[in-house]
Amino acid sequence: MNLTLSELSLVVLIGPSGAGKSTFANAHFKPTEILSSDACRALVSDDQENQAATDDAFDVLHFIAAKRLSAGRLTVIDATNVQPRARKPLIDLARQYHCLPIAMVFDLPEKLCQSRNKNRTDRNIPGSAIHRQIQQLYRSRRSLKREGFHFIYTFSSPEDVEAATLERQPTWPNRQHESGPFDIIGDVHGCCDELEMLLEKLGYVWQIPENALYKRTYRHPEGRKAVFLGDLVDRGPRILDTCGLVQNMVLADTALCIPGNHDQKLVRKLQGRKVQITHGLDKTLAELNALSSEIRRPFQKQLIEFLYSLVSHYVFDHGQLVVSHAGMPSHMQGRASRKVREFALYGETTGETDEFGLPVRYNWAAEYRGKATVVYGHTPVPEPEWLNQTLNIDTGCVFGGKLTALRYPENELVEIPAKQTYAEPIRPLKPQAETTRTAQQQHDDILDIEDMMGQRRIETRLGPIVTIREENSIPALEVLSRFAIDPKWLIYLPPTMSPPQTSSHPNLLEHPAQVFEAYRKDGVQHLICEEKHMGSRAIIVVCRDETTARDRFGVTDGTTGVCYTRTGRHFFDHPEQQQACLRHIQNALTETRFWDAFETGWVCLDTELMPWSAKAQDLLQNQYAPVGAAAETTLNETHNTLQQARDRGLEIEALQAYYQERIDHIKRYRNAYRQYCWPVHTVDDLKLAPFHILATEGAVHTDKTHLWHLETIARFLGPKQGPFLHTTAYQTVDLSDPNAECSATTWWEDLTSQGKEGMVVKPQTFVSQNSRNRLIQPAVKCRGPEYLRIIYGPEYTSPKHLERLRQRNVSAKRSLAIREFALGIEALERFVNREPLRRVHECVFGVLALESEPIDPRL
Repeated sequence: MNLTLSELSLVVLIGPSGAGKSTFANAHFKPTEILSSDACRALVSDDQENQAATDDAFDVLHFIAAKRLSAGRLTVIDATNVQPRARKPLIDLARQYHCLPIAMVFDLPEKLCQSRNKNRTDRNIPGSAIHRQIQQLYRSRRSLKREGFHFIYTFSSPEDVEAATLERQPTWPNRQHESGPFDIIGDVHGCCDELEMLLEKLGYVWQIPENALYKRTYRHPEGRKAVFLGDLVDRGPRILDTCGLVQNMVLADTALCIPGNHDQKLVRKLQGRKVQITHGLDKTLAELNALSSEIRRPFQKQLIEFLYSLVSHYVFDHGQLVVSHAGMPSHMQGRASRKVREFALYGETTGETDEFGLPVRYNWAAEYRGKATVVYGHTPVPEPEWLNQTLNIDTGCVFGGKLTALRYPENELVEIPAKQTYAEPIRPLKPQAETTRTAQQQHDDILDIEDMMGQRRIETRLGPIVTIREENSIPALEVLSRFAIDPKWLIYLPPTMSPPQTSSHPNLLEHPAQVFEAYRKDGVQHLICEEKHMGSRAIIVVCRDETTARDRFGVTDGTTGVCYTRTGRHFFDHPEQQQACLRHIQNALTETRFWDAFETGWVCLDTELMPWSAKAQDLLQNQYAPVGAAAETTLNETHNTLQQARDRGLEIEALQAYYQERIDHIKRYRNAYRQYCWPVHTVDDLKLAPFHILATEGAVHTDKTHLWHLETIARFLGPKQGPFLHTTAYQTVDLSDPNAECSATTWWEDLTSQGKEGMVVKPQTFVSQNSRNRLIQPAVKCRGPEYLRIIYGPEYTSPKHLERLRQRNVSAKRSLAIREFALGIEALERFVNREPLRRVHECVFGVLALESEPIDPRL
């Protein structure tokens, strides 16, 4: 007895105690697939025989079953299930999650069940209970089909049970093993001339098939496969030719086809059911009736069999692509039920009708949040437009529009205009309103707060799955909603940087030696050391012109770019300052022909804007300067008093020396932060140092080395393009060469002795992984001793303070830097790939939320 099971089934074992249900389940299913009522009783009461816990036990069982079915996991219910009321909630679960309910009935002799029960040592069930269960099974087994079970398998003897074998089969829509390439073709509606032209434009060549009523088929010399989205029939001039051509291609395995609502209506009509002859069905019937009876009968039989056999939708490419006639929400994808098929054929309506008497369709694509790309048709549109990774390619060929195909995975559209208008649409096929903004950009005008709330797990291409805790989401949401720039510009936030492990060098907390050693342990040989500028991090997104800003970012306020901080806020307090900054960059990029060289109309730059006082003026005036002034005044007064006491003959040399040292520390503290200040009256007084060309149209430049970034920036955005632009000094280091390491250390010492902040050390490759394919620190900052005086306080170099600070732990900071780096790159890649803004913001928001983690801000 060979039993076939869909991979997504709810298997309900039905039979009295002692029938062998548990033994059968353990022999044929994984332990994790089996939900036992006895085990659930034990879970809630520590006693599997405690009948008083039955209701609670089944609450647990139904809850777990719902979670498994929601996740697409086959589930087996091991309970007696001999009463219809016990089976009803299981049938309801199967319907809710669109999976097949399967009954396995153990209708074994009562004597055998009673005998087995007597021999059980784990529990003892009264014989009267088993007799009652058998009677209940006998009374209800004939109603199983009516209750909703899709397949019913009955075992009448122990031999039947022993002989049973199980074969699992994929669900009908599951073709995840097929990755393409595909050519997905929208609603044809009998426009066979345009279909043949489209296939030839796509590179297909025609052949004459054997033993086919229609004498033409097509195949692609490179093995591509066509996928037809249904609605082959009605309205057009060559309906039967279209059906014959598609059927030939499907039989030759050069195409797949899913049904449309018009196709299914035709099947019902040809099967003798009562349907209304509307919406072009009369043309299909007229073509059939025009055939001679010798041809019509076999053709009609083949046509019915072909259209009836079509599967509601398909899932391809490991779940990355879904094709359906009218669309498919994520919770239905890959599943098979009446509701799934109805949605695939008709979509969902609101229950209302428009001014043309047609049903108003629910815009499921606007709320789609699935990972798979969904390509569909059904409702004619003037132009195909992406919305939340869905694409409608029914461009109304039969109504005088065009026949459209999507090449996958290239995501390229190929179109053939209609030769003529073959049918007048009930609802006019209006051209798009005059706007350069896409449907996705218009939809992104209002972002959904639910996409940001609660705990989230974000998958990134670079590896780590980043968890955003709910308590970190709340402050990030406040920043984004109250203080951030226009969300349409917010496509990236930079990661934090970790310092190195604490140095053991005298009077130093950080030293390049620890940086080099850490990268050496990670297997990195080639490094680049970049001067750490004494400014503020600034992300700049700039477009060539307003048209690019509208087309690519959906911005309609006339701005052509933005400059923002690493927390997503405006860098400049006044719009005119930002515009002046952007003009400097636009002019430089235009003069150096950057736009042509990169074939782009926009660029995202990672930069440092100097001086630090330009952004941190309040911090300097209200924190650093008052501390410095107060300390210097107080310590000088103390020193003068001590000098007077010494002049009177008191022996206080040691105390006076201590206070003199403190005065020296505070002077060095004040000199340290003064290095970061100079007068700024206009934007021309600023210095901008770009160091990453993060992204341009069609490219995220993380595949280039840091050396490429610096050299390219020097070419297009160097000082030759004006004093506003500043270069970043750097040195390369080969860790296999001790001289190179010594040279870089000396360079760092020279920088810091001049009062500069220090340097940033990076692997030369933008993205580096170790031998275990885990991300390596993308950058480590090594700060000079005088700069750290600003961070840790004027007297941090005193031995007692330095010894305490050497106990600092940088592991949490290092973990944070890697997670934020992965999220930042993921955000850029999603934007460049034209994913919905909510998908980009998922990563940007994640970076901002991670900044709320409790990590020492001085690191």
